[in-house]
Amino acid sequence: MASNRPMLALLLHAHLPFVRHPEHDDFLEERWLFEAIAEVYVPLLRVIDGLRRDQVPHRLSLSLSPTLLDMLDDPLLQRRFVRHVDLRIEFAERELVRAAGDERLRRVVELHRDGFRRARECFVDEHDLRLVPAFRRLQEAGSLELLTCGATHGFLPLLAASPGAVEAQVATAIAEHRRFFGRDPAGFWLPECGFTPGLDEVLAGHGVRWSVLESHGLLDAVPAPLNATFAPVATQAGVAFYGRDAETSRAVWSAVEGYPGDPAYRDFHVDLGFERPVDELRALLPPTGTAVPVGFKYARVTGTGVEKEIYDPDLAAERVERHAAHFVDGLARRIAAASHLMRRPPVVLAPYDAELFGHWWFEGPAWLDRVVRRIGAASAGFELGTPSDDLARNPVVQEAMPAPSSWGEHGDASVWVAPGNDWILRHLDGACERMRALAGEFRGSTGLARRALSQAARELLLAQASDWPFLISRGTAASYAEARVRAHLGRFARLHDDLRRGAIDEAWLAEVERRDDVFPAIDPDVFSRGGPTPTG
Repeated sequence: MASNRPMLALLLHAHLPFVRHPEHDDFLEERWLFEAIAEVYVPLLRVIDGLRRDQVPHRLSLSLSPTLLDMLDDPLLQRRFVRHVDLRIEFAERELVRAAGDERLRRVVELHRDGFRRARECFVDEHDLRLVPAFRRLQEAGSLELLTCGATHGFLPLLAASPGAVEAQVATAIAEHRRFFGRDPAGFWLPECGFTPGLDEVLAGHGVRWSVLESHGLLDAVPAPLNATFAPVATQAGVAFYGRDAETSRAVWSAVEGYPGDPAYRDFHVDLGFERPVDELRALLPPTGTAVPVGFKYARVTGTGVEKEIYDPDLAAERVERHAAHFVDGLARRIAAASHLMRRPPVVLAPYDAELFGHWWFEGPAWLDRVVRRIGAASAGFELGTPSDDLARNPVVQEAMPAPSSWGEHGDASVWVAPGNDWILRHLDGACERMRALAGEFRGSTGLARRALSQAARELLLAQASDWPFLISRGTAASYAEARVRAHLGRFARLHDDLRRGAIDEAWLAEVERRDDVFPAIDPDVFSRGGPTPTG
């Protein structure tokens, strides 16, 4: 990319908490991964393959969290995904018999069946159950720039008070990224876009060149940014920070103004799992028979307070074209206006949760495809690129210190330390202090002691995931989230005590290693190394 035109940097952040339960044949929360594979990651790969096939210029950024990478690479979860999708293909075939005589229903059932078939074909036949190498190949081909985030997506501003916690999250993530992709990432996704001064020094210490903030994190920087969010700022540590563009975010994210709420699109919330008798859905439900989403959604959004109409794929496709044109044309006008006021080409950073595209918003992958093709037609006045591309072309960056911020509700840390989940933080702080002491005391240990020390580090990192307090604060899978925090902290406490007593139960340790087998090459010494402590 030798030109220096204005740029749209589309960034998809793909993350799921580590959920793996080999002790159960069927575990409900593992479906989070299976749904994401079928509805998000496979469609994204297919979109990029189509762009490459048609020689459409494209370049995107994709953040893949270390926990997600480990789950995608796990043979147990890979086999369980195939079972998950096979059950849905079989159910769709039965549904087609039921839909005989109803042409509109038949089309929607076929749409679901064909989607699950394509997911299976891509996952099994094209990629031999392993999607991570597919993303690596796309990076090597220039389609993607891959970046990492915190090891378990810990909310770093709240962990910053514990020396070693941020270092462990960052160092472990960088090492995992290197293990999977053979190189260190230039970019680092701050979990929940959570920033506090001092995090930039930790990132710089690991060779990170850029990261992303919520809009106000950049706009409230000191001194104020000269170009608002149309250009990055860099701290004295040398890390460049890009601010999320508010307009492109609102167009896709907003429940009121955003595209996904259009009446033509498929309604995420209307699922057969809540509409059909248990006996008809038995194969798709958890062993308890609890009503849960099963992935078959026949209604379109239609509107609020009215009878839902059946989904119309043709109407949705027409709306995708309209919304892609609206997005690109509106962005072109904004970029053209900004260009007249700036001494460097504007860059618009548009980050989204990857799971929005295909899971929450069924038409999202098609919309992404149409947006990229419109930009690639060379008539938009700007091109696609990544923050690394922008820094290569425009290495001189205004120096400033961003403000403490997040992309959570209220723009701060309140989601992750709120009534109902605020008990977690004090336990994490205490465990991190003990882990730091253990890492120093047992540095250089071997054999059983080293295994126990490594597992203690895994358990603490897993307890630090931002997902658990978030789910508790939202009342979504709250009991599971609380149980996970307590289980990881409990295992950590036992490992700590066993190491101190010199009495490790190897059989119990082996079982814990089997369950929580994340980060196989973890270095527990990172907790004792620490680094500059952020001033959160």
